[in-house]
Amino acid sequence: MKLPRSIYNPMSLVGSVLTGVSVVIILFFLIGMWFFDIGGSYLGLFVFIILPVFLVMGLIMIPVGMIRRTRRVKRAEETGETIGVVLDMNNRRHWNATAVFIFLSFLFLLLTGIGSYQAFHYTESNEFCGTLCHKVMEPEYAAYQGSAHSRVSCVECHVGEGANWYVKSKLSGLYQVYSVLANKYPTPIETPIHNLRPARETCEECHWPEKFYSHRLRSEKHFLTDSANTQWDIQLKMKIGSEHGSQGLLEGIHWHINPDVTIEYMASSEKRESIPWVMYMNRASDTVVYEDINLPLDSTAMDTLELRKMDCLDCHNRPSHHFLPPQEFIDMLIASGQISSGLPGVKALAMQLFSISFEDRDSAHMVIEEGIRSFYSSNYPEMSETKPELINKAVTGFLTGYSKNMFPEMKANWEVYPNHIGHIEYNGCFRCHNGNHESAAGDVISRDCNLCHTILAQGTTEHFETTSIDSSLQFRHPVDIDEAWKELACADCHRYLY
Repeated sequence: MKLPRSIYNPMSLVGSVLTGVSVVIILFFLIGMWFFDIGGSYLGLFVFIILPVFLVMGLIMIPVGMIRRTRRVKRAEETGETIGVVLDMNNRRHWNATAVFIFLSFLFLLLTGIGSYQAFHYTESNEFCGTLCHKVMEPEYAAYQGSAHSRVSCVECHVGEGANWYVKSKLSGLYQVYSVLANKYPTPIETPIHNLRPARETCEECHWPEKFYSHRLRSEKHFLTDSANTQWDIQLKMKIGSEHGSQGLLEGIHWHINPDVTIEYMASSEKRESIPWVMYMNRASDTVVYEDINLPLDSTAMDTLELRKMDCLDCHNRPSHHFLPPQEFIDMLIASGQISSGLPGVKALAMQLFSISFEDRDSAHMVIEEGIRSFYSSNYPEMSETKPELINKAVTGFLTGYSKNMFPEMKANWEVYPNHIGHIEYNGCFRCHNGNHESAAGDVISRDCNLCHTILAQGTTEHFETTSIDSSLQFRHPVDIDEAWKELACADCHRYLY
């Protein structure tokens, strides 16, 4: 096929080769991905984002080279043609060039449409969000895979619907890509508190306030740090909403987002672990302001701190990325049988080993495994000789729990990401319900545990006390600390046990 002489120049030829090679490679990998199920996050990045850039560059180089070649020929007066572009369809060369241009343009538009569609869906996928920047996003992705929202795509919460938030997320993503490439990202990664959409535009798409559940039973298994790993069970009736669903949000934990109630507050830091000022407004009553008598705010702080209206995320702040503290994930591993409760002092050993700070995962795994084996060989040599399988099983369990919840390279773990649900290792509920928030009239935000739950059963297997569903037991601390649990917040001790 005869083509215009102007196409025979280095730039156009390089552009043609670049375009042809890009098309062949893209088609090759697309066939592999669609028909043979090969690929991964990096292949998707290569096929849908990187290679199309070279394809477009090649297509641009072809006409640019032709124009430059034509201008050089005219300046050198190699032909007697008039200045300007002349398209003569009776000229075989012009006809061939036009046909090739139309065909390539159609092919380019087709591939661009398919590529843009695939690129859009690829950049919205969990694989792209969680595995592309593996080191940076590994902690969040690991926690997400073990959460109740593991089948909800990342973008449904982090982007949501609408073009405005889509554009915002992509612009934010560009800076994140730069931060990763330039190694300027913080460790640990900061929680995007101010960049998330309001809960009513994301969470409430599935969890709408008018359909919250009523009371729910919760059963927990804990193991003490004595040599016998004594099991301590507790069963709670959680007052998620009203006693009966027909009463809506008149009482219970989710009363805080009753449509007839508005709660606003000021937190003393971005992590919102301390809330010294709360304002309660009800349509049927006056506005009441509560201030923490131990942490009063001065006028300067009142003018500078953010005034926030309470919503779902003020308690459910880690709905998909919760890092379990060692006490919790070790209890779960023992309860599931992945770590034998028959190993003497295994719970206390876990608390000791997980209190050590490590620089990387390899050194952590080495120290943890060596710590387990040396502990039992020194203190229980007969156990090491007669039941080595239990020790091997414990090693696997310890390392499994550590790998899913603690990421030393990114400095990510339960300590730096507080979870405001509950009140054991974090202040959570006690940020407001600590008995210190008092109004001008002397009213106090209640600290009564029975507002949110009642205890139906508690204790060890040998001394297990129960009550009826309509009454409640007084909390009994597994370790005798007298009446201290009534005065202190749980986190005052439990956050510093490790």
